[in-house]
Order: sequence, then structure tokens, then C-alpha cells
Amino acid sequence: MKIRKPTAETHGKISALLNSAFPKSRYEAQLIEEFHNSDTPIREWVCIHVNRVIAYIAFSNAYNDTEVCGLHLAPVAVAPQFQRQGIGSELIRFALRQEAIKKTPLFVLGNPEFYRKFGFKPCPIPICPFDKNNRHFSAIGNTTTKPFTVGYEPEFDK
Repeated sequence: MKIRKPTAETHGKISALLNSAFPKSRYEAQLIEEFHNSDTPIREWVCIHVNRVIAYIAFSNAYNDTEVCGLHLAPVAVAPQFQRQGIGSELIRFALRQEAIKKTPLFVLGNPEFYRKFGFKPCPIPICPFDKNNRHFSAIGNTTTKPFTVGYEPEFDK
């Protein structure tokens, strides 16, 4: 198993992985396809096993108005037949060790219990526009004290 940056050749495999990992939603695959077809910068990695993309993680900019204030972790996915084997956790830990990731505040919208084991903590500020009362919104390295609604890249609105 190898973790590496994706290439243009792996983009289709990433879409297939996201569709299989989220069978009731096309949103995640469409989101990443939009990112891959735009100039919007994202930080992303794939986990390869026997020449197959079995896991994926991406980070995109988080905004306070027009200023970048951190990164959003979204999405993270593991192929169904490889789930519950620690591969997603290993990929998250790998990403959190990367210089461009570990030196900036990180935000995630997801299961707080799952993300707590990586150091994410409940995040009442900033306000997440996709989560009523920020019940599923967590952060690492967030020192924000003034309320604002965190912004996402425009690809999230499509």
C-alpha cells in the first residue's frame, strides 16, 4: 500500500472510488471532479494497493470573508471492501503530518467521535453554514474568537 499525490491518470479512479464509497450520493465525486477541472488549489492524496485507488483524502481552503483562515478536510473515502481496516485512519494521520496541513487550522464536518481520535475538537466558532448548531463541526488549531460564518470554495455550492 502506497500513499501518494494523485495524477491526471488517477482522477477517473478517484471518481469511481467516491461513487462506491458514497453509493447514495454523487455529491462527493462531482465536488472532486469540479476541483480537478478548475484552478482551485486543493491538497489531496490517494492510497494505492495493487495498482488500484482504495482511499482518498482532500483539503480545500476555508475562508473568513475573502481571507484564507485554514483548510477544510473533505472528502475522505475508502473503497467499501477495504473499510473498517484502519486505512482511512492511516490516510488521515499521513495527511495530518504533511507540512502544508499541520501548520494551518483544519476544519471538518463529520462524525465528531471519529475525528476526535485525530485531535479534532468541537468547534463553536466559526459557524459552519452546513451544520445547524455546529454539532458535527470540529477543528484542529482553531484559535478564532470572533464569530463569523466559515466560507468554502465555490465548488461546494454546485
